[in-house]
Amino acid sequence: MLVVFLLTTACSGQDEPIAHPSPSGPAAAGCRAVMADLPQTVAGATLNDHNTTVATWGDPHIVLRCGVDKPAGLQPTSPCDVVNDVGWFSEQINDGWRFTTIGRAGNIEVTVPTSYAPQADALVDLSATIKKMPQVRACQ
Repeated sequence: MLVVFLLTTACSGQDEPIAHPSPSGPAAAGCRAVMADLPQTVAGATLNDHNTTVATWGDPHIVLRCGVDKPAGLQPTSPCDVVNDVGWFSEQINDGWRFTTIGRAGNIEVTVPTSYAPQADALVDLSATIKKMPQVRACQ
């Protein structure tokens, strides 16, 4: 079951839905640990709101979603960027970057708007929290 809630975005002035993942098994336990240890600031942006699988910081929003599906573009030969011992699959999107963990019991996605350049700073700030999701294999 996919649950959606609305957040207002400064860019469009409209409500933009953020899909809530529904993790199960080890991913659900990992998400509980991650969401219980969120930093108050990420890339200089203050924590706005969070629940069991989604957190946002700042405006425009940096968005963390815990328990997402594997990205469609992630292949065995995809590059793996490592930030503070956390492996990431990086995708440039319309207004920024989407980073998804690689090799964890559950996938965690972090979307960082262009206005937070360099976007990887958000990954540095989140790395200790992300490590609460058990690693099942090293980034290759």
